[in-house]
Amino acid sequence: MVSSRTQDDAPASDRPELLRALAHDLAAARYTVDEVAELLGAEARAALSRDQIVPALAATRAAGEDPARNPLGAVVRFFLLARPLPEAALGTVFPALGPQGLRALGLAEPADDGGWLAAVDLRPYGWDAGDGAKEIWVASDLAAHQRPGVLRSDHVLGIGHASATLVQTTARRQVGCALDLGTGCGIQAFHLLGHARHVVATDISERALAFARFNLLLNAGALGLDPDRLEDRIELRRGSLLDPVAGELFDLVVSNPPFVITPRAADERAEDQFTYRDGGLPGDELVARLVAGLPAVLAEGGTAQLLGNWEIPAGAPWHERVRSWVSADVDAWVVQREEVGPGQYAETWLADASQQRDPGAYEDAYAAYLADFAARGTAAIGFGAVWLRRPAPGQARLDRFEELTHPLEQPIGPYWAAAVERADWLAAHPDLGAERLVVAGDVTEERHQRPGAEHPGVILLRQGAGFRRTILLSTELAGFVSACDGGLTAGQIASALAALLGRDDEGFRPGLLAEAANLVAEGFLVPAETAAGPADDMTPGNREETA
Repeated sequence: MVSSRTQDDAPASDRPELLRALAHDLAAARYTVDEVAELLGAEARAALSRDQIVPALAATRAAGEDPARNPLGAVVRFFLLARPLPEAALGTVFPALGPQGLRALGLAEPADDGGWLAAVDLRPYGWDAGDGAKEIWVASDLAAHQRPGVLRSDHVLGIGHASATLVQTTARRQVGCALDLGTGCGIQAFHLLGHARHVVATDISERALAFARFNLLLNAGALGLDPDRLEDRIELRRGSLLDPVAGELFDLVVSNPPFVITPRAADERAEDQFTYRDGGLPGDELVARLVAGLPAVLAEGGTAQLLGNWEIPAGAPWHERVRSWVSADVDAWVVQREEVGPGQYAETWLADASQQRDPGAYEDAYAAYLADFAARGTAAIGFGAVWLRRPAPGQARLDRFEELTHPLEQPIGPYWAAAVERADWLAAHPDLGAERLVVAGDVTEERHQRPGAEHPGVILLRQGAGFRRTILLSTELAGFVSACDGGLTAGQIASALAALLGRDDEGFRPGLLAEAANLVAEGFLVPAETAAGPADDMTPGNREETA
């Protein structure tokens, strides 16, 4: 367990009376997701998500800059927009805590002109959980758009695109013990507490664990934690990758690891690495080690979900390397969401840490990226999500690698879970002919034909939710789908179609049922017995929002 007395430049979590005062003042200022959204308006919120603060500054000015009349605007300017406040104004906005209390917690520091500056980003964050809406405040380091200069090497990332993606991708289910590997400021752990009896959160950065502990204690009530017995529900451990949990088993593992591929140098020091994104290993070795090592900590039936980058060698399929990392005794389902070239990849991550602010260093770093990829014959870099499972008896064996670059229904996690459940159902029902099927509620059919043509030339089945797949149907399969209303078994429908079409060839019926099984696996058809459940009437169960 990381010490409650945090290191320099990280929020302090050993002053419970100050944490209570902070929570009181933030609540009194109505510092919530919805209130901030209303104050800023849609355009300023959208700009802020792109790290552009000018519209938000204009919105807070338009709402009035007097802290006594508009305390919410002052809090937004201070913590979200990192603008200084005079001491009197800060005292007005935080009457219970005061400027010195903010300083004691490591949240504010004196400015040169006698005012005060935020030392961290502190923002509201909310989501819909199974037992109702949750709303908390999350502290992290100030980002590049909030402070000058290159980010510090031990920068603690806030609620970024990757962390939100993992939250939306994770299939939520009630579990005994869960692991958040590479917790950062704690986002994944906050969500795990809603459906795991016990959580272990690890990070290689002591400073990141200090932020996570601060956030847990600040929001103990909302997260259902006893601040005096934090370890009863969650443990914070320091260490690299799986080292802190060696020999333990988990029902669920989630990880947003430092997967960024970064050129290595012979004289490289730890302080030269950005710990939130750079694992210190060459190429995609960190993700490779994690994918290969995770099965050792999965209990029977346990699952792991993580994000990652992987290198794609020239002339090779994108999934070839990723598949080689997966051990034969676990299931794998990997979805590649994006693929970029070496140059675009370099530009993305150099800009991420504001390294373009030093032109000379930027040029050298860009060239190093290109040389590093070229040395390994890397033609492209993929980004996506990895799902692993140590299968229990009776569960399906999954070996699925697919590229989906179109927009998916978010959160995708519930749909992913439903897809795995359908695969398990198919494994338990090998004779599909005896089963009754219905068309999923989000499925529509499209028919295209030439003007004047008697029959359609193209028949498409589309999903309106979830993975939003589109599949091309044969006339026979379209007829099968149209008859799936739960009244007849799949075998009865296949036999009726064979008679109607005069198909007496031996392979027609089993071939049609095999195609129908694929439609079940993809979620176009669902078992009639589960049609009212999550496999058919799936509605998003998580609403991730942040100011």
